[in-house]
Amino acid sequence: VQVAESGGGLAQAGGSLRLSCVASGFLFGDYVIGWFRQAPGKEREFVGGISWSGASTYYADSVKGRFAISRDNAKNTVYLNSLKPEDTAVYYCAARYSGGGDYVPMASHEYAYWGQGTQVIVSS
Repeated sequence: VQVAESGGGLAQAGGSLRLSCVASGFLFGDYVIGWFRQAPGKEREFVGGISWSGASTYYADSVKGRFAISRDNAKNTVYLNSLKPEDTAVYYCAARYSGGGDYVPMASHEYAYWGQGTQVIVSS
């Protein structure tokens, strides 16, 4: 089982980036996808998540209205818009088997599979 993120990089404040998450070894469409980030010296925090069906999305207050998550059965994408320097962090994609429900956890320990992370740096 592998989960992998891509698309990180450098952006200016107010700019945009797109991150993608792909997985192998399980049926991606059956899994809830969560995005987390960890800035230097800080704990990993929930950014947003999307249910297996794509019908439900949840976002941390700090990114609500700026980030948008979408998915299809092969890939998950998060659009990072109106970026701020405080969005600088390593971003992680995580997967959890949905069991058919729309529950999207915000706690990292509820996700079984994790990618290696992709760095996002926002300059002021």
